[in-house]
Amino acid sequence: MMHATTPPQPPAYAYESPLSTRYASSQMSEFFSMHHRYATWRKVWIALAKAQQKVGLPVTDQQVDELVAHGEDIDFEAIKAYEKKFKHDVMANIHAYGDKCPTAKSIIHLGATSCTITDNADLIIMRSALLLIQQELHALITALSEKALQYKDMPCLGFTHGQVAQPTTVGKRIAGWLQDFLFDFEQIERVIDQLHFLGIKGATGTQASFLQLLQGDHEKVNELESLVAEQLGFDRVLPISGQTYTRKQDVSILNVVSDIAISAHKMATDIRLLSSMHEMQEPFGATQVGSSAMPYKRNPMKSERVCSLARYIMSIAENPKYTASVQWFERTLDDSANRRLCIPESFLAADGIIRLLVEVTNGLVVNESYIAQNMQRELPFLAIEPILMQCTQQGGDRQEMHELIREHSMATYAVMERGGKNDLFDRIAADDRMPIDATALNAFDAQQFIGRAPQQVEEFIADVVAPLLQKQAESDYAQEEIVV
Repeated sequence: MMHATTPPQPPAYAYESPLSTRYASSQMSEFFSMHHRYATWRKVWIALAKAQQKVGLPVTDQQVDELVAHGEDIDFEAIKAYEKKFKHDVMANIHAYGDKCPTAKSIIHLGATSCTITDNADLIIMRSALLLIQQELHALITALSEKALQYKDMPCLGFTHGQVAQPTTVGKRIAGWLQDFLFDFEQIERVIDQLHFLGIKGATGTQASFLQLLQGDHEKVNELESLVAEQLGFDRVLPISGQTYTRKQDVSILNVVSDIAISAHKMATDIRLLSSMHEMQEPFGATQVGSSAMPYKRNPMKSERVCSLARYIMSIAENPKYTASVQWFERTLDDSANRRLCIPESFLAADGIIRLLVEVTNGLVVNESYIAQNMQRELPFLAIEPILMQCTQQGGDRQEMHELIREHSMATYAVMERGGKNDLFDRIAADDRMPIDATALNAFDAQQFIGRAPQQVEEFIADVVAPLLQKQAESDYAQEEIVV
């Protein structure tokens, strides 16, 4: 997209958000840029003028054409000067736009109030941002699906309470991360489906100004509102509002963004913990530095960054709840500064973490040798229940066998705590009181303990993930171009 006038760049000593300079994509940053915000306001003004012309108000083709021609021609210096004079950003934009469109100046903002423009524009921007997030989640889900299938059969230690538990597979664990993101993916679809345009409601939501312009014709007012919404891509319009759309919509939108952060934090935390055990590592560049003091370090910095940004998103997701709860009567302005911060930053941070996780997933390093070593170290303990059952089946007393295994296990732990190997199988094989030999013990393999993990992964990808991705790829949303 060509910018007729680009926003002025901040001086080097001015604060810049790291979300836009370090973490988020240029496309998501552009959605919430000053230029795109003002250009979207102009799209609403243009849609309003076109709709007013269609319902018979005195708006000419020349005026509409002029508005369209200068929709992207934004003079930021003029806006800045007008805002200094009026102390009102929408009025500043109206006058700056009018300077570019002298013929149309008289009909810009006709019958509208500020939130007719700003709220509808915010919904357009957030809808586009949600669609971009959904596309990015599609890429992440696809990448996780491939990894889950690749490692569906590889046994690894399971953990409950942070302690070694029954084995699972690497692919099954990855599928668990995937399932969380799948819930988020579906929730985005529901939020977009339920998004309601504010429409043209006027100063207190009664549409009084538009009813007056249309000489008391209620049907014309409804037609006008439908025309504006249709031009801007919405098929749902709030039937009731004050001056603003209900801020409950912001709650729903940022809730789903926060849900993505929760899923991301879980996945990144697991990777960080597995990295400390050398079982899994995120991609690490050939010249990447892990530590300024310890050159050998391969810190999972991408996953750590995901957790950091995810916590930020989860914390600011509370903001819209407070805002929605204190919108006095038909509106107050204490929502404005808050929304200017929490809405863009939630999306920018979410964009950053999803892209990071796609990068991590595609370059994920699974250290099979370390996984096998860790499994072999713990395998005798994991085989205790089958050993107990086998001894009992061979005529041993269940309670006596249980006590003998307990004694040998405690002795083995003592050896391991001093740095020795897990010798539980050797102890049991050497105990004449236990009817099981070394051959039977050594036959135990990790693959015996993973249950249906491989089949669960296959069924999940084939029956749930693939159909959902295919459905989304064929949906109207997927065909919609995300325009910045």
